[in-house]
Amino acid sequence: MIGLSLRLSFAFRCFFSLLFKGNIPQEVLRTLSSCAPEASPNAATGTIAAGEKPGTGASSADALDRAVQMLALLQRDGRLIDFLEEDVSSYPDGQLGAAVRTIHSSCRQVLDRYLKLEPILPSDEDHPVTVPAGFDPAAIKLVGNVSGAPPIRGLLRHRGWRVSEVTLPSLPHGLGRSILAPAEVEVA
Repeated sequence: MIGLSLRLSFAFRCFFSLLFKGNIPQEVLRTLSSCAPEASPNAATGTIAAGEKPGTGASSADALDRAVQMLALLQRDGRLIDFLEEDVSSYPDGQLGAAVRTIHSSCRQVLDRYLKLEPILPSDEDHPVTVPAGFDPAAIKLVGNVSGAPPIRGLLRHRGWRVSEVTLPSLPHGLGRSILAPAEVEVA
């Protein structure tokens, strides 16, 4: 089993790679396949890799760099990585709540600055909606007692989110693309 920090790193990398590129990084798949000997490595990578377009090597690296860049921005302005890597079990709820409020505000500003988000379904949550025939199952997930063919009526439990615009700054040149936050050394 892989460690928590590596799983967390993979989760963020996969999230942003799926968000910006639509696939899971191959090195993550390889690592996970090697950690699960009972699973067939070819089956795991073959299923994901089948949806890839030929010749996407450079853009896959760029997508990974952009995912790292987004995490770096969330770390720089909201200290998100520091918070997620911290063991918060020993802090009292009041102290933790105050910290989360600040992190939430700062990270939300990062999202507002660099991503334009819009709800998938603009209706209010817990109100009736109709899911039309031919809906995109990647955008709308049916839960509960699902039966029959669309159109299907139900209660909206979550509006969902999609990115409609990304305005990230230029990527740095050189080795700095993989740095989420530089180490700080105070010299006396």
